[in-house]
Amino acid sequence: MISKLPSHIVIREVGLRDGLQSLQTIMPTDAKCAWIRDAHAAGLREIEVGSFVPPRLLPQMADTVEVVAYAKTLPGLQVTALVPNVKGALRAFEAGVDHIVLPISASLKHSLANVRRTPLEMMDELRAILDERRNAGATTRVEAGIGTAFGCGLQGEVAPDEVIGLMETALEAGADCVSLADTIGYADPARVRSLFERAIGLAGARFWCGHFHDTRGLALANVLAALECGVARFDASLAGIGGCPFAPGASGNVATEDLAYMLASMGLPTGIDIEALLRLRGVVASQLPGESLHGVIARAGLPRIAPFQAASH
Repeated sequence: MISKLPSHIVIREVGLRDGLQSLQTIMPTDAKCAWIRDAHAAGLREIEVGSFVPPRLLPQMADTVEVVAYAKTLPGLQVTALVPNVKGALRAFEAGVDHIVLPISASLKHSLANVRRTPLEMMDELRAILDERRNAGATTRVEAGIGTAFGCGLQGEVAPDEVIGLMETALEAGADCVSLADTIGYADPARVRSLFERAIGLAGARFWCGHFHDTRGLALANVLAALECGVARFDASLAGIGGCPFAPGASGNVATEDLAYMLASMGLPTGIDIEALLRLRGVVASQLPGESLHGVIARAGLPRIAPFQAASH
């Protein structure tokens, strides 16, 4: 554990991809663009705006090209998208995406259910994507996102050595960066600290992000454990929407507004206007009638103590 927490934390908003893809509601393109505009105005500078997957599989993501085109007009915004394979990566390169995430499950059963490939076959996809990027002369950053890093609802235990081995293989293949995801929500702070220390020891500055689901109410505690290991970037989803289809009963991702509040209360700058974020949450909530939303700050409000004295909630 490091003695000093990172001086600046980046929150990458993933609600437009990881969140919306899990819902029945199909949000119109103009509403997605308004979400991105207002998130950017609230201070978010990294947003995962969609995924390049066949529309027949995920109709919620059918307009990703159009959404990327709008997001690219906003100054200083790093536009991220998920890709499941080479075909998706080529579309992302053509669209001008700044950063792509290739999901690689450490669990064999989850990998086969999610992308119909084994983890080692996904490493072949990673190598092919890097070759295509070179051939295309693209500058898109490629992240290998190692999922089910703490266990799997289909397989059960996932050995830490397997997770670290996949991460090492991805780095050797040439991935620009790697990340760890608690896809199912099995992590706890002690296990987070143990695995993240190993991951950062291996990847160093190429370790990019922590991704935690709040399935069992431990997402913020797990973020704190990762912070204490030196992690300075975290995925989060507005209103905690999303989650994994293979984790029944899951409460979704860590809520962006709750994470931003926790960090601000600890004196860790994120550049995010939390009141603006809460207003955006209200707008997005009105566009998702009947969907399950999560998070607590939107209900409890900001406290009338530093650094939130000016809050009117």
